[in-house]
Amino acid sequence: MSFTAGRCIHNPHLQTILPLLLSHAKVDYYREELYFQDGDFTEIVWSEVPEAKVFSDIVVLFHGLGGSAESAYIQEMMLHLKHMGHLGVLMHFRGCGSRTNDTIRSYHAGETEDAKFFINTLKQKFPQARLHAIGYSLGGNMLLKLISTFAEDSPLSSAIAVSTPLDLEACTLHLSKGFAKIYQLYLLKELKAHLLQKAYKLDLLAPLGLSIKRIKAIKSIYEFDDIYTAPVHGFADAHEYYSLNSSKQFLSEIRTPTLMIHAHDDPFMPKSVFPSDTELSESIQFELYENGGHVGFIEGSILQPKFWLQKRIQSFIESV
Repeated sequence: MSFTAGRCIHNPHLQTILPLLLSHAKVDYYREELYFQDGDFTEIVWSEVPEAKVFSDIVVLFHGLGGSAESAYIQEMMLHLKHMGHLGVLMHFRGCGSRTNDTIRSYHAGETEDAKFFINTLKQKFPQARLHAIGYSLGGNMLLKLISTFAEDSPLSSAIAVSTPLDLEACTLHLSKGFAKIYQLYLLKELKAHLLQKAYKLDLLAPLGLSIKRIKAIKSIYEFDDIYTAPVHGFADAHEYYSLNSSKQFLSEIRTPTLMIHAHDDPFMPKSVFPSDTELSESIQFELYENGGHVGFIEGSILQPKFWLQKRIQSFIESV
């Protein structure tokens, strides 16, 4: 199932932005709180009540940087899963739900322990169901790194990674150049808002030296990661954080049936991040399309858009 961008909407920025403007999906979520072993929590949302019936397939979603259950791509996929008869569930990364988490730590592109804990919890609660996972952008990087640690007995029947920043440093620096700065401003606004919420709730000055004034003065995602994401998660600086967690280096180790979807014109990343055939394991199906933007992939037209991504993911899950 190949992708062809809709007429007059080949532009990568249109492909990236139009889903936000054209999506009318609204999901009536069933919400719960998930508590981790360290006592902290996050919010999980279901496409419907999980105990309402027996589901043969459960699909776990991981959002992108600054995303949530309200993101258009998440709501579109959740609605599509419901129509397919599958159960969808999204685990918010720490601090990304309706309220901030209780510890100074948050989440990052390579933090896999929370997702692993959640997947294992689902496996225990629904032992007869097949589990699948979809990661978008940063969530895709986390998912690819996670499944690289699974052997043949993976708890997941399949995994899908969409528009993944496979080289974190290259992608972050790319967002600080040219028109991509617009996307950085949007993402940085969300990141700073979340961190300010945390700063009003917890003391970030003593452990990290972060005052309200310092947070408000952050000018780039690289700077944000250098002064907060890296040190709060035990990395020396942003460079070390990016180097150790970029998923490109883990692709050859993946044994779970995996679909990777990318667009050659993705405005969030340079073309150098795309892997060569020798960097991919035999379990990965890598699809690189000429157009599609970042988590876009809109067919049809502006007046009659068709969301191709959901259909492609459905076909892959069914093939597995």
